[in-house]
Amino acid sequence: MSDSDSYKVPDGYSYTKDHEWIKSASGSYLVGITDYAVKMLNDIVYVNLPKEGDSLKQKDVFGQVESVKTVSDLYMPVSGSVVKTNMKLTQTPELISNSPYDDGWMLEIRAERYLDESQDLLDAKAYREFISALKDSA
Repeated sequence: MSDSDSYKVPDGYSYTKDHEWIKSASGSYLVGITDYAVKMLNDIVYVNLPKEGDSLKQKDVFGQVESVKTVSDLYMPVSGSVVKTNMKLTQTPELISNSPYDDGWMLEIRAERYLDESQDLLDAKAYREFISALKDSA
């Protein structure tokens, strides 16, 4: 088993090199952070997310996650407007650690330019190779 196998990288999601994910969800998209990011951060104790209705461009900072080790910015995988934020995370930020691809989603967005901007994203195979290369260079 290689190191990258110890991180969950499900198929059907697109990934950024900043360790966010995006997934189509019935007309809109869900956004969150990857299992790799969760494990690098360790215990997540606080999350700061944008307001519903906020409009953000690709690579804009959309919030922060705070762990016992550090505070990390979160970057938009594609441009879009926030339809909904996962309010459960304000009370229970550990949902991100326990279930980064399901209960730990952060935003639901309406993406204006997904087809154009998704070319900058990685599929699951490419993201697995990317995190494997990160570990090899560490």
